[in-house]
Amino acid sequence: MPALTQPRWKRVVLKLSGEALAEKTGFGLDNDVLAQLAGELREAREEFDVDIAIVVGGGNFWRGTKGSGRGMDQAQADYMGMIATVINGLALQDALERAGQHSRVMTAVEMPKVAEPYIRRRCERHLEKGRIVILAGGTGNPFFTTDTAAALRAAEIEAQAILKGTHSGVDGIYSADPKLDKTATRFTKLSHLDVINKGLRVMDSTAITFCMDNKLPIVVFDLLQRGNLRAILQGEEIGTLVA
Repeated sequence: MPALTQPRWKRVVLKLSGEALAEKTGFGLDNDVLAQLAGELREAREEFDVDIAIVVGGGNFWRGTKGSGRGMDQAQADYMGMIATVINGLALQDALERAGQHSRVMTAVEMPKVAEPYIRRRCERHLEKGRIVILAGGTGNPFFTTDTAAALRAAEIEAQAILKGTHSGVDGIYSADPKLDKTATRFTKLSHLDVINKGLRVMDSTAITFCMDNKLPIVVFDLLQRGNLRAILQGEEIGTLVA
């Protein structure tokens, strides 16, 4: 099949949860998942010539809400979560490089020994040169989730969409938790306001409101289903579109 020169969006932010990269226990890193994801990202970038930035979570190692729920200072717990996202970012970079895709890790919390500090213009230059940029460390501030970081970074670098990859077989936004309610139905399209009014737990309310205000579409899809990323960029209706 000939390479497509006009993807659905020219620049996207892919939002990954840490759990999507985890082993079946929900902890650590699954090398097979990393390799699969890296291969699909490389192929998508080459075929569509699309700019890809990735915001990664850290829930497979630590979640700030877990620490605060056990009496830990919220800010301290959140900073620990930011460091967990850097671990995932470095692992994903390694997988990308082994797949033949040049990449950079940029962090909101400065760690010059292991990654570049996040600077918007430098991030854009990396993307223009065909590198995939992994944005770790959240926003660099406690009390904000990596969902909010994805929305903020997408607006900053003028991405045209956020692709939110899910895991555990969930392939979009449902009326209820499909793992608990067999009658739950999947939405194919929603507005940002629908997500807020229906109380659907897609992204936190700060991130959804930010995306609505900045007219950023979100595609929620099953990240681990092979071919989904390519199909979305090709324009197929995969998962749920929030716009």
